[in-house]
Amino acid sequence: MPTQTRLKSFDPCPCGAKVAYTACCGRYLDSSLYPNTAEALMRSRYVAYVRGRADYLLQTWHPSTRPASLDLSAETGSWLGLKVLRVEAGGAEDVEGLVEFVARYKVNGRAQRLREVSRFIREECRWFYREAEGTIGFPSPS
Repeated sequence: MPTQTRLKSFDPCPCGAKVAYTACCGRYLDSSLYPNTAEALMRSRYVAYVRGRADYLLQTWHPSTRPASLDLSAETGSWLGLKVLRVEAGGAEDVEGLVEFVARYKVNGRAQRLREVSRFIREECRWFYREAEGTIGFPSPS
């Protein structure tokens, strides 16, 4: 998987929103705010991968499935984009949510895609990533 990307505060958010990073996922990664939907958490977790923020990924991972550590330093390449395909539940009042997405990245000059169905759970008014179903990585068409 790719390495981190440095962002300026006025850069567009890597999650694909048409707003600045600081007004979008940056408010979660760089402060004590928490996303209020499963989709917002998934998008912010994607940005955490873009930025190499293992700390945020671990903080937003449900304790029942969270690994003891996460090392992103060995990953090479660059993230190219995110497309949300489907969202089920995961609203501010829901307890569970599902988000299906495709993340594009490039490794050694070759474009790749990762398709994943992520499951989220909300506890004590806070969303957590729980697990992924059907994670499929495949080359992008040329």
